[in-house]
Amino acid sequence: MSKILVIDDEKPTLSMFKLFLGAYGYEVLTAESGEAGLEVFVREHPPIVLTDIKMPGMDGLHVLKRIKEIDPFAEVIVITGHGDMDIAITALNLNATDFINKPIQRGDLDAALRRAEERLQLLRDKEEEVASRDLGYAVVIDVKGNITSRSEPFLIAEYEKAAASGGSIVMRFDDNSSINGAGIAVLIQLFSESEKQGQAVAIAGLSENFRKVFDMVGITRFAAIYDTEEEALTALGA
Repeated sequence: MSKILVIDDEKPTLSMFKLFLGAYGYEVLTAESGEAGLEVFVREHPPIVLTDIKMPGMDGLHVLKRIKEIDPFAEVIVITGHGDMDIAITALNLNATDFINKPIQRGDLDAALRRAEERLQLLRDKEEEVASRDLGYAVVIDVKGNITSRSEPFLIAEYEKAAASGGSIVMRFDDNSSINGAGIAVLIQLFSESEKQGQAVAIAGLSENFRKVFDMVGITRFAAIYDTEEEALTALGA
């Protein structure tokens, strides 16, 4: 039974999570403060943590930062206020792997947990997060898992190889992809360079959460997002 830790200062919210997550087969650990949550994390080492952002005392961003210092591979999903994208982006800059909004919708929770489990499985299988396929008329860069500073050199290397082909580039994200602040900064840098070179770039896939983030930070100014690789290739005329 996989462990999951939920940190929230509201007891009814913890009860709701305990009910849902227990039904999913998790061993649910709970904490009513950031301080207590960190103690549970150090003692129990759960691979997935859900933490509210706004809590008295140690807030969720501080909890996130400390957990990532202890275990950089922990899946930390932050719970933000509805539409609070500024806080979500701040959390991604601190290496949160995902976010969901309050009030919690079961579909959003299910999707975030599925993405977290898939990323953990990729880590266990030691699969590469970034790889490319040269189609002759375009290059598709496949991205999955967590894109962080650790994967940054691989992302840059694959992108530079694709750019050298001279053709169009499609960056295809798996639905389980997560990108922290460092990864977003690299993407903006790479796409900006392609724009200067007049090289057409498009994005395919990506979860709804990260589509909103990409739009907010300006990535969609350089590359439109399409649902599928085929749609992206067609849009580029490849």
